[in-house]
Amino acid sequence: MKLFFASDHAGLNLRRALLEHAAELGHSVTDLGPTDGESVDYPDFANALADALADDPEAQGVAVCGSGIGISIALNRHRHVRAALVRDVTGATLARRHNDANVVAFGERLIGIETAKDALAAFLGTAFEGGRHERRVAKLSSR
Repeated sequence: MKLFFASDHAGLNLRRALLEHAAELGHSVTDLGPTDGESVDYPDFANALADALADDPEAQGVAVCGSGIGISIALNRHRHVRAALVRDVTGATLARRHNDANVVAFGERLIGIETAKDALAAFLGTAFEGGRHERRVAKLSSR
């Protein structure tokens, strides 16, 4: 699977760890930055991730900021993005199964690296269930 990774400065370390983990799992990874710990604005990197997903709708994204809240809000302003802020495997699984999330978001200050790795693996390994969820997911992009 092709994955795009983006964060702000507060999510730099977790983003790098998750990118490495995804590559080890055999996924194609693209790092959208930032490249260092200098202060940056999460909406800029959320927009870069959203643009990458618009160009490659079959890909998925991983987003990280300090809490995960800001970057997920910025991502969800784009109609084609369904970003889910998760803190555990259950949340990651349900984000895919019920919401067809195409971006998983994490807060570096709120989740441990190993838990985030497990959640990412669950997110990537779970398919959208469809069925009763399809009409709800369709409404997410309709307005």
